[in-house]
Amino acid sequence: MDIQFGSLSSLSLLWVVAIALGAMVAALVLKQRATKKFATPNLLARLLPHGGFSRSLFRIVLVTAAMLALVVALIDIRWGRNWRDVPQKGIEVVFALDISRSMLAEDVSPNRLERAKQQIVDILDVMDGDRAGLVVFAGRAKQQIPLTSNYHDFKLMLEEVGPHCLERGGSRLGDAIRVARSTFLDESDNHKALVIITDGEDHESEPIEEATEAFAEEGIRTFTIGLGDFDQGSRIPVRLASNRRSYLQHDGQEVWSRLDGDVLKEIALKGDGAYIPAGTKQVDMADVYRGYVSSVEQTEFETARINSYIPQFQWFVGLALALIVLDTFWMAGGRRRNVMERVNA
Repeated sequence: MDIQFGSLSSLSLLWVVAIALGAMVAALVLKQRATKKFATPNLLARLLPHGGFSRSLFRIVLVTAAMLALVVALIDIRWGRNWRDVPQKGIEVVFALDISRSMLAEDVSPNRLERAKQQIVDILDVMDGDRAGLVVFAGRAKQQIPLTSNYHDFKLMLEEVGPHCLERGGSRLGDAIRVARSTFLDESDNHKALVIITDGEDHESEPIEEATEAFAEEGIRTFTIGLGDFDQGSRIPVRLASNRRSYLQHDGQEVWSRLDGDVLKEIALKGDGAYIPAGTKQVDMADVYRGYVSSVEQTEFETARINSYIPQFQWFVGLALALIVLDTFWMAGGRRRNVMERVNA
């Protein structure tokens, strides 16, 4: 049988059950020792109720079983499947991620590319029902992840993204926007967002014109996030064949990469979006998503058929209550029998 557990951390409460069981057994043993010191065995048979030890032991079993049932209920055990149709509503968000070598600059920790990937993950963590896709670009652009609502698989594939995904160096923002336009699934307008994360370098690919056309013809709103130092910039690390660390050079001089925010600001302006100059700072991407990207008008997607496990905790709660009620009546019945025995004596 296929079983799912909602909160396995609740198993730690078994320590509480073990301690309670130990305390009850210890109390019973100490009670037996104390009664034996109180009177001789033949006198104890007249003073104490018949079968008192066995009744106490049975009560310990009932209470322990009730506590175990409650722990199982807290684990949130589930089995069986429940199918339901859920209407999907949201926006389509395509991330365009710069994976050119300049994104390996370390003016942000650990480098611009890893910071950009973490920013995407932070946005995915607050998305609810929206579709997300990924386009990567350097000297050319390609769709890396098609639009999906499976954020878990999206994050796994995102981890593997790097400069090795594209063989051509450079940074062509316009190509990224062109590929992103073909990534959106729905042909209707007003629910599409393009989020470009880059250091702003562009090699004459006409990104401003592309963003203007994407918004005018397809309603794609473009948001840009700029990474990197504004002023001095940073060198670009490379690995030599000897595995020794060095820095990218051009004509014998080390290449320094700086954030070019002007082109990103203009892209966002023409794309009816917003420019977020993250620079080298930590930016709360959840706030960015809620404040900017989520303002894109939502649309109805196709209805999804979702199956979920059926919670069964109520059976174990009921079992625990039944055991507690049984213990209560057992104790009351024992007292009544003791009274009757003493009266008859």
